[in-house]
Amino acid sequence: MEKLSQQRVSTALRILYPLWLVFGSFSVVYVPSKLLVLGNAGETANNILSNELLFRASISGSLITQLIFIFAVLLLYRLFESVNKSQALLMVVLALVSVPIAMLNELNSVAALMLLNSPEQMMLFLNLHAQGIIIASIFWGLWLFPLGYLAYKSGYFPKVIGGFVIIAGIGYTLGSFIKLLMPGLESAISIFELMAFGEVIFLAWLVIRGAKLDR
Repeated sequence: MEKLSQQRVSTALRILYPLWLVFGSFSVVYVPSKLLVLGNAGETANNILSNELLFRASISGSLITQLIFIFAVLLLYRLFESVNKSQALLMVVLALVSVPIAMLNELNSVAALMLLNSPEQMMLFLNLHAQGIIIASIFWGLWLFPLGYLAYKSGYFPKVIGGFVIIAGIGYTLGSFIKLLMPGLESAISIFELMAFGEVIFLAWLVIRGAKLDR
C-alpha cells in the first residue's frame, strides 16, 4: 500500500467504489424490497423459500461489500495520510470497527434461512438483522467526520464536499440513535436519512471527477 502513488490510489478508489455501491445496493436495497413483506411473516417466508438463491446471494453480497470497504478505507488512508495522519488513522479505526459488526450481523440472515418453516422465529432474526444494521450505521456515520475533515483540508476536493460528508456523518450517527430510541418518529428519521446523502455526493465526485492531485 505504501508503494502506491496517490494518483494510483485515486484510480483504484474510482474502480472499487462503484463495485461497493453495486454489491451494497443489491444486498441492502434490492433483495429486501423483493422478498421482505413488512408485518407478514408467512408471505416473507414463502418469498425467501421461492427465491432462496437470491436471498443467499444477498448474504454473500453483504459480505463482499464489507471486504471491498476494508480495501477502500485503506486506500483512503494512503490518499489522506499526508494531510493529517492522526485524522486519517482515526478514520480507519472508526470505519473498520463497523466491519465485524456488519459481517457478524449476517448470521441473523443465515438463521432466518434455517427457520423458514417457523415464520415467526424467522422474522425475529430478520428484525435482529435490521437492528444490527442500525448499530453498524453508528460507525458508518462516525468515520465520516474525519473523512469530511480530511476532504475539506486536503484541497483534493471542493471544500463543500467535505461539508457534505460531515453532514452525512451527522445523519448516519444521530439517525441510528433516533431509530433505536424513537423508532416511530418517521419524520425525524427521514430527515437524517436525507442528510446521509452527503456521502453519495462525495462518492460521485470521487468516481466521476477524481481527486485533484499534484501530478
